[in-house]
Amino acid sequence: MAYWLFKSEPSTWSWDMQVASGEHGTEWTGVRNHLAKNQMQAMEVGERGFFYHSNEGKAVVGIVEVVKPYHPDHTDASGRFGMVDIKAVKPLRTPVTLDAIKAVPRLKDMVLVNNSRLSVQPVAEAEWVLICEMGGLADG
Repeated sequence: MAYWLFKSEPSTWSWDMQVASGEHGTEWTGVRNHLAKNQMQAMEVGERGFFYHSNEGKAVVGIVEVVKPYHPDHTDASGRFGMVDIKAVKPLRTPVTLDAIKAVPRLKDMVLVNNSRLSVQPVAEAEWVLICEMGGLADG
């Protein structure tokens, strides 16, 4: 199983909004970066990801699950980009800030640390486990 990180500005789409979208989840629209597109194309239903508040808060706040594989993004007039659908699984007991992540030497190679602008990114299994522990979730 692969792990992921989905970034969103809370003023645009917050964790609370994601939770409110319910069991059916929501379309992860608007990604217009080819590397992020490639990440979403690699995703499989059932894989988990971190929900990260960017700009405001800068913290991992919850865990989401991919509920629909890559498909065309209806908001892209060019037809070049797609999306996946995700649903909220559970919040972290304690949000894990970017500063806290950067302070952990074992997380120095994490994509979030080295390419924080990428909106959808992979997370290594060891990084997943450590951030879950930092967020108060032993089982992720």
